[in-house]
Amino acid sequence: MKHPGVFLTAEWRNLLMLNYSVDPGLVRRFLPKGTELDTFEERTFVSLVGFVFGSTRLAGFSIPFHRSFEEVNLRFYVKRQQRRGVVFIRELVPKLAVAAVARLAFGENYSRVPMSHQFNAGPEKGLTEAEYSWGRGLSRCSMRIETAGPAFLPAEASLAQFITEHYWGYAAQKGGGCIEYEVQHQRWLVRTAKNAGFSGDAARFYGDELGNVLKRPPDSAFLAEGSPVTVFKGLRVA
Repeated sequence: MKHPGVFLTAEWRNLLMLNYSVDPGLVRRFLPKGTELDTFEERTFVSLVGFVFGSTRLAGFSIPFHRSFEEVNLRFYVKRQQRRGVVFIRELVPKLAVAAVARLAFGENYSRVPMSHQFNAGPEKGLTEAEYSWGRGLSRCSMRIETAGPAFLPAEASLAQFITEHYWGYAAQKGGGCIEYEVQHQRWLVRTAKNAGFSGDAARFYGDELGNVLKRPPDSAFLAEGSPVTVFKGLRVA
């Protein structure tokens, strides 16, 4: 089968990942047709992920004022045949054009909101603290982490490997079926969390049920260093 071609290239850096074990019924309604839940040790996970897009090029072209920006997404994990992927429940970016293009190309649930980030580095190379914030006033939310120890490659069959090594994306389509697209990147080094969590009005962005999940301490958290990535054009699957 002919490869669909490149949609965008970028760098994803400083991925803050808060991971929560949930009742599968919370996310099953978001499953695109043709996919099934992918679990880790028979547990279903959702992840709140904040990171920085950098060096962004759309179909090979650099778009002025849209090369670097934050994204925060809420996602869960699926599989289709032998492919392991993610489904995004909601994606937030500070650029209106980015949100519009993603909705058009993939049918993803992108929204534009004001966003910011803050990083602090320790005496050794690499970040020791990271925070992503979005929204305004009473609806403002943030996610943060304080790391402990050096960066490392996740161990085989670990939760960190499960979270970071899903290389396909799936998006349900209004007309039925779903879009499947590939995301290529090298394995990511991660740092474990000393402290991590979410604060703010989660229900404003994610609804009451998922908002209540985010209010509790995450079951795991880490900071991935990230890498260059290539996102390929999507293909509709039955």
